[in-house]
Amino acid sequence: MQLDFLDEANILVKGGKGGDGAISFRREKYVPKGGPDGGDGGNGGSVIIRATPNKTTLLEFKYKRKYFAEDGENGKAKNMYGKAGENLIIDVPLGTMIFNSETNDLLTDLKNPGDYYIAARGGKGGRGNSKFANSTLQAPRISENGADGEFNRLHLELKLVADIGIIGYPNVGKSTLISRISKAKPKIANYHFTTLTPNLGVVKVDEAKSFVVADIPGLIEGAHEGTGLGDQFLKHIERCYGILHLVDISGVEGRDPIEDYKKIREELEKYSTTLAEKDEIIAGNKIDIITEEELEKNIQNFERELDIEITPISAYSNKNLDAIIMKMWNMIKDYKEDELKNIEKIKRTYEDFKKLKVEPVVNEVYEYFNIEVTKISDHEYEIHSEGIDLLLKKYDISETDSRRKILNILERNGLSRTLGKAGVEEGDTIYIADYAFDYIP
Repeated sequence: MQLDFLDEANILVKGGKGGDGAISFRREKYVPKGGPDGGDGGNGGSVIIRATPNKTTLLEFKYKRKYFAEDGENGKAKNMYGKAGENLIIDVPLGTMIFNSETNDLLTDLKNPGDYYIAARGGKGGRGNSKFANSTLQAPRISENGADGEFNRLHLELKLVADIGIIGYPNVGKSTLISRISKAKPKIANYHFTTLTPNLGVVKVDEAKSFVVADIPGLIEGAHEGTGLGDQFLKHIERCYGILHLVDISGVEGRDPIEDYKKIREELEKYSTTLAEKDEIIAGNKIDIITEEELEKNIQNFERELDIEITPISAYSNKNLDAIIMKMWNMIKDYKEDELKNIEKIKRTYEDFKKLKVEPVVNEVYEYFNIEVTKISDHEYEIHSEGIDLLLKKYDISETDSRRKILNILERNGLSRTLGKAGVEEGDTIYIADYAFDYIP
């Protein structure tokens, strides 16, 4: 069975690499090599995941899984900075939870419009050679490489954000009801499991008041164990403040509204006690296809057996829909008014998010670290450690002053002493990454 609704997805996100700093010299009389004027590289862009009411599914992530932000540009001559990479904005529906795919840790829960999460930070741009000039190094041939952006594997999971969830057995009229009380246009037909995706609709109480309802499909006996797609959709009701439980009060299809109600309630309780404790309104649909005497008898039986009130309606012929709308509003109005007071309206535009300043990833270098020596052959040795890897990532060893800086840092961390203990002799070849040096104690 192919669904056009996707409520889980896995994506890969990567921040842009920072631009490399430039090595450049200007023309200036009496200044060695004209003086350094290499500019800094630009910061890489970050990947930002933003919640928006304009999205309702995670379907697009089925077809595109990789989201990489723009790299920063390299620095240029004349102290010109490289352009920063643009942030990459990924829009997701309200109610999207973001997990670390490797640890399953919940990273954030994007419930409200404008909520956002920095999914992968961009790398910091490297410094140009003008930043390394001093009284003893007036023409430095050294710059910094830009830092790599973060790379993360994320799991997205959507729990729809609706004020009220409409539940009930298949074919009791949930889709018809949501199409009548809102502008939602669900697929409607007279057979079970017509609805395979949750439908959202906005119900207007008046010009100033509205709320969101969700038609939750797939609930039948055994739903909490996955029967009828139920376990895929039960979790969406957890977001709702209240529940509208719809039953077919006519019973003309051989259904017993009392037994149907009991079975759905049992499924809610088995799935989650929190779910079962939510406020609930019961509506009896399809009152237009039985006589008034039959309707009165069915309602009396229902209320007497379950000791709860049921509101008779006909979604098809619009009977009593205003009454059920007001009942739903009265159930949630205090919650909605508090929500409006507490949620600050987000005024950031898409362009604001693209320019959002994010603390970049930096190329860190350890001040102290151990150096390991591996003998490759007679008179050939390789030195390595995590500290050395970080140095090579930050500085270009092919440049004279960069190489000198790297060797000075290694010497501070006991390079000569370590080589001596390993039996390295004068004239032996020492490899650092792809570069070879003759050892001179």
